[in-house]
Amino acid sequence: MIISAYRFMWVLTMFDLPTDSKPARRQYALFRKMLLNDGFAMMQYSVYIRHCASRENAAVHISRVEAAVPPDGEVRVITITDKQFERMRVFWGKRRTRPEQPPAQLELF
Repeated sequence: MIISAYRFMWVLTMFDLPTDSKPARRQYALFRKMLLNDGFAMMQYSVYIRHCASRENAAVHISRVEAAVPPDGEVRVITITDKQFERMRVFWGKRRTRPEQPPAQLELF
């Protein structure tokens, strides 16, 4: 198998969930916890990212996100190739620290 930056995928999950009541905050927390338990890492507030070895693997994680969507709010998922991800540009204003490092791309067991 040839390793290609066009085969590896990144799954970006973006969400806007209500937090105006105690039940809504609980749903938000459960959804966020599911993302973390499924290997997603926080990229920004309400934007989580996960590296996948293939489109098929990405589809599995997208299905898990879909199954966990709370009854209120909005969740969007987009996949991009590793090659597209590496072209991302990050801008920041006057900050004393640099942005966090991206999550590990591939972990072997």
